[in-house]
Amino acid sequence: MNEIKPVIEASWKKVLGNEFEQPYFKALKSFLLAEKRVAKVYPPGSQIFEAFNRTSFDKVKVVILGQDPYHGPGQAHGLCFSVPDGTMFPPSLQNIFRELQTDLDIPYPKSGNLSPWADQGVLLLNATLTVRANQAGSHQKQGWETFTDAAIQKLSEQRTNLVFLFWGKFAQNKKSLIDLNRHHVLEAPHPSPLSVYRGFFGCRHFSKANRLLVENGIKPIDWSLP
Repeated sequence: MNEIKPVIEASWKKVLGNEFEQPYFKALKSFLLAEKRVAKVYPPGSQIFEAFNRTSFDKVKVVILGQDPYHGPGQAHGLCFSVPDGTMFPPSLQNIFRELQTDLDIPYPKSGNLSPWADQGVLLLNATLTVRANQAGSHQKQGWETFTDAAIQKLSEQRTNLVFLFWGKFAQNKKSLIDLNRHHVLEAPHPSPLSVYRGFFGCRHFSKANRLLVENGIKPIDWSLP
């Protein structure tokens, strides 16, 4: 992120442009500039808005909400739960792939890069878009949640028949932002090792999301990965 304006895909800039001028966002930019002077921040600046840049506003079909980026080196690249090619799968991502296998009989992927999902219309959005290296949750409550809440609200207001996958209590607390007369919300425990056996395994959200899309005349997601 630079000192002037963040680079974000045109359709999102149209619906969220006013957010960049708000006092909270200016304070967030100042916070990030100060952080970068004293610590490593993930993901790289060019990938902070990768979820938006990969999946334009008008092409969103499914929304998966994470909490904040991975905080280890080489992991975060702007898409929630995703890691770049060649990076070891974090435990939550391993569990997502196990559920995918069970649900749709999809082979376990060789790469944890979820960009193919994003390119088909799966918005892989973290509520907080940056993090200090090796300090989970370190950029929470600095303004990012206000920005990403605005994105969710705009989708709720201006789109129809989106499928929101809310995994864990943090994500489920965002349900109040969604117009349930216009959209679909699927809820399950978080795929982390601490909660995956409480109902994430067996939730079959991938097939359920596709069924909802097809029922509304929308092309389903090909959840398979290389």
